[in-house]
Amino acid sequence: MSKTKLDDDIARAFYVERFDDFIALEQGASVQTSKAYKLDIARFVTYARVKGAASPTDIRAKSLREYVYHLKDLGLAPASIRRNVSAVRSYFKFLLGEGHVVRDPSERLETPKRWRTLPEVLGVEEVEKLLAAPSLDEPLAFRDRAMLELAYGAGLRVSEWISLGVRDVMLQDHLVRVFGKGAKERLVPIGRRAIGAIAIYLRELRPSLEKGQGEGALFLNSRGRPLSRMGAWKILRKYVDQAGITKPVSPHTLRHSFATHLLFFFFYLLSFNYIIFFFYIYTTEI
Repeated sequence: MSKTKLDDDIARAFYVERFDDFIALEQGASVQTSKAYKLDIARFVTYARVKGAASPTDIRAKSLREYVYHLKDLGLAPASIRRNVSAVRSYFKFLLGEGHVVRDPSERLETPKRWRTLPEVLGVEEVEKLLAAPSLDEPLAFRDRAMLELAYGAGLRVSEWISLGVRDVMLQDHLVRVFGKGAKERLVPIGRRAIGAIAIYLRELRPSLEKGQGEGALFLNSRGRPLSRMGAWKILRKYVDQAGITKPVSPHTLRHSFATHLLFFFFYLLSFNYIIFFFYIYTTEI
């Protein structure tokens, strides 16, 4: 589609060549930008013709909005879509200035800031490999395993688990006190694996890391200071590589993976309960 060449009659009907001159001369665009806009408008005019427009006056605002989603369906990157939208706006600015249209349908055309896509999640086996990646031969393995188990097992944001204090962990109650967005406090349940990993870390490693600069933080770096967001990201990246996971993984990936697996498990239990229920009804009727 990017190599679209317009028929001469169509190009004249849509003033494409005049627009090329407008971009290059009046707007002072670079050669590269002019070339890109030319291809973008050729693509747009071809689309408009397929949709039944015989000239620019037949194009409505609704058609432009549909065109933006058409570009997304073609697989164009968000940056390319934004450039196409910019080209269309310039095109109608030119048409309006030259008197070829009486109104500008692109006036309220919005550039999509971000397309909503499903977040990347790890499979259960991938999570198991990641959680098992910290080797006990490494000096900070107890901390790293506790951190990964908690990040996944509680579905926390990275800002939440790096800001946890020792006092926020209630091992006997299987809870952690979390301060989320807007300093809102909530209690989050955590499983046995995370509890066990945290307990070992608190007993075996954290006392040796504490150098009076930890400020009561749960997770400390090798210098005894609270672990930073960047530090947490680097640790995660290290174990993702060691686990042989090729997907792009961030701390947020663990949160989405936790939510996805929890939802799957919930529906699994729900389905199982329905099966048991109907089996019970069936057997009692026999």
